[in-house]
Amino acid sequence: MSFTAEVKNEIINNELSDVALISRLSSIISNSVIEENVRILTENANIARYIFDKFKDIFKINAKVVVRSGYNYNKNYIYILEFDDKVLLDRLGIGKNKIPENFIIDDDEMKKAYISGAFLMSGSINDPKKSQYHLELLFDNKEYALFFMNLLNSYYLNSKYLKRDNKYMVYIKESEKISDFLRIINTSNALFYYEDYRIYRDHKNMANRLNNCEQANVDKMIQAATNQINEIKLIRDNGCFELLDDKLKEVCVYRERYPESSLQELSEIISLETNNYITKSGLNHRLKKISEFANKIK
Repeated sequence: MSFTAEVKNEIINNELSDVALISRLSSIISNSVIEENVRILTENANIARYIFDKFKDIFKINAKVVVRSGYNYNKNYIYILEFDDKVLLDRLGIGKNKIPENFIIDDDEMKKAYISGAFLMSGSINDPKKSQYHLELLFDNKEYALFFMNLLNSYYLNSKYLKRDNKYMVYIKESEKISDFLRIINTSNALFYYEDYRIYRDHKNMANRLNNCEQANVDKMIQAATNQINEIKLIRDNGCFELLDDKLKEVCVYRERYPESSLQELSEIISLETNNYITKSGLNHRLKKISEFANKIK
């Protein structure tokens, strides 16, 4: 079972008050086909059964159920629920462009139920274990897509929308915002699963960045030490080593002796072996003088 299917199954297993349930059913209808009648299409048998039962419980309406094979060699069945009662649209507060009346999303509980209904019908979310963070919902018209984007953003989810073929997609890319979405629709099991893998991936990425940073620092140190040794060799090959003062000569000798040491390590070695304390910055200053001297020779 996909992660999206698990989230949807958790949504339909959550208990709602009758008022919140009406908001969810309104969203389900708004995210369905509304023509001469109302048709709800889903590949999830549990969702089809849930919708059938809830409309029967709340509105005493029995939907006509049709089961068809999937299109384009899709082995899944498609469950179609049809309602002939157009009065249903008024009872569910579905207005122009499918945008709900205010009484459908009048408080926080109803808004969250409405959002969860839309996800049941048109939402999908990537499994954090397998791919990049991405949550999306597809809608038929632009006005409804913008309405739903604004509804999500009332919870600071930073959702965006774009046109995809003849559909409008509202999507969320930020991992923390997707976690917030799962919290809003009250799917705690999916949220814990998502957070576990999100934290794991974040820690793994951080470790990789630290390793890359450490490797870059090592490469930089080795390149700097190689340049310093080449400059010292240039000075020696041109017979100019004796022109350096004793402190610079000492640094040249130790850099040649310990070519793989960092500045910090080299300053500690010189301080320990000569009893002449030198700091890392002091050593760097002397190496700069040696480099300037080598440049003059060049």
